[in-house]
Amino acid sequence: ISDVHIGSQSPKHLEKIVTIINTIQPEFVLIGGDLIDSSNTTISDLSSLKQINVPIYFVSGNHEYYLKESANILSNLKKVGITWLNNSAMSHNQFEIIGVNDNQSIEKKNKLIAKKINPNLYTIALVHKPSCFDTLQKKPNLMLCGHTHNGQTFPFNFLVKLSFPKSYGLFKKENKFLYVSSGVGTWGT
Repeated sequence: ISDVHIGSQSPKHLEKIVTIINTIQPEFVLIGGDLIDSSNTTISDLSSLKQINVPIYFVSGNHEYYLKESANILSNLKKVGITWLNNSAMSHNQFEIIGVNDNQSIEKKNKLIAKKINPNLYTIALVHKPSCFDTLQKKPNLMLCGHTHNGQTFPFNFLVKLSFPKSYGLFKKENKFLYVSSGVGTWGT
């Protein structure tokens, strides 16, 4: 999932998402940034995530860095069962999951991904914005992104398409895949 935007969305919205996730019974959950977007959000607003009984891996999005208390919330994500892949990689069964934080240049993101790719495992890169897939020389098997909300509202949809030509859906290049989620929440509404 990506772009939950707790703050613009209520904790009740997250509870509904958790119910759906538990119904699906995934092996693990990946959160691709913008989990929170308000300085009034507290770690207790995310407590429904504790109802998910599989590992939850997270990378930061742009909204996490707009908040006064972002460092505090990010450092306390373990309390609600989230592992923050803070520019790091973690093996989970047959997968290598690379987490790339949003607060860095495309070049730094590319270097981190290339360095962390494990050729012996299926590699998933979790990156908030879909801006580095095409520039990567060494691509992961799958890159998961969000951020764009598929334009969210008019006239932003046209601006998003200009900034992110791959703004929603599944894309393939040389047997490597990029999936851009439209997100499970909205911001500013």
